[in-house]
Amino acid sequence: MSKHKPVPSNSRKARKYRGTECLNCGQPLDLSDIYCPYCSQLNSTKQLSFSDFFAEFINSIVSYDSRLRYTVKDLLFKPGTITRNYINGQRLKYANPFRFFLSVSIIYFILQGFIAFIIPEENSMFNDDVGEQIEGEDFYDKFISINDQIKEASAKAKMAEDSISERKDSIFPDKDVKQIAYFSEESLDSLSWLESSTERFKMYRDFYETHTIKKASVAMDSLNHKNTLYNRWLYNKNESIERISNNPKGFLDYLFRKIPFFIFFFTPVYALFFWLIYSKKKHNYIDHTVFIFHVFSFLFLALIACLLPDTILGSNLFQNILLSLIGPFYFYKALRNFYKQSRFITIVKFVFLNFIFWIGATFAAILFFAATAAIY
Repeated sequence: MSKHKPVPSNSRKARKYRGTECLNCGQPLDLSDIYCPYCSQLNSTKQLSFSDFFAEFINSIVSYDSRLRYTVKDLLFKPGTITRNYINGQRLKYANPFRFFLSVSIIYFILQGFIAFIIPEENSMFNDDVGEQIEGEDFYDKFISINDQIKEASAKAKMAEDSISERKDSIFPDKDVKQIAYFSEESLDSLSWLESSTERFKMYRDFYETHTIKKASVAMDSLNHKNTLYNRWLYNKNESIERISNNPKGFLDYLFRKIPFFIFFFTPVYALFFWLIYSKKKHNYIDHTVFIFHVFSFLFLALIACLLPDTILGSNLFQNILLSLIGPFYFYKALRNFYKQSRFITIVKFVFLNFIFWIGATFAAILFFAATAAIY
């Protein structure tokens, strides 16, 4: 007796709607094939109806939800085991570790930003002093006062601009040359690249602060320097420094949002140390990388769980407990369950890997900070 449930006559799986060629990949099919054996698409030529479309939508959610459910459950409650299952071949049971890490980390920062937007005073990670709130009838009076001040400042700025434009002296007067350590292109070319770049930027910075000339090509002409792409880029970093100094919170928030990508690119470097100290085990480099992504994914999942209670309490209590106690314990258990070594060996390697992580992460963060500032 057949164990297959009878297919309704109006279903897309019905025999009368099956074709002899897959509509997705062109694979030849038999009328007994419900799905294409090559791409797994349903073998059906029936025109898509609303009920069919809705059913496929629900099935796609349930199918992904199954993988998501297993991934979250094993990631939270079976440290290290999920990695062992994944590398042993249970690929379809779990979400892809690289994609899942990026997804969960980005979701965390989106939620963090949303909470900071809703309750900026208490939840902004880089919070500035907040002034008094303008409420009621005082709002209009204060607005008029501020508007008058802006108009007055604009008038003064216009007068100063007209006064400057009437001056006939050079844009680089002799009295200001003495205040800047000037280097010609020839003298800079005689130095090493690092020394040349350092002295060049110092000079550009002093010139920018003295004259506030924002257009790089004008500055290069005034300094009698070559109008190259590198020189313009270096001079334009003055505007970046000005933006950072005027709004440090904005830069820190910008840097904070790049953390998932920093971790993503730092993980392959960190995996090298796992490969070295576990070289006798039967795990290759990619296995260690998957393990690290699973650990970081747990961290961001737990941080998401901490957002609501910390927001309600108006503190970082749960986040601090996670990072100081739960996170290290989870890392130890993951090492123990995945690599299957004794407690003593695991503790020794746990301490060593934590030391390497903080040293490597600090060095990488400095480079990451410099690179972020360069493109900010």
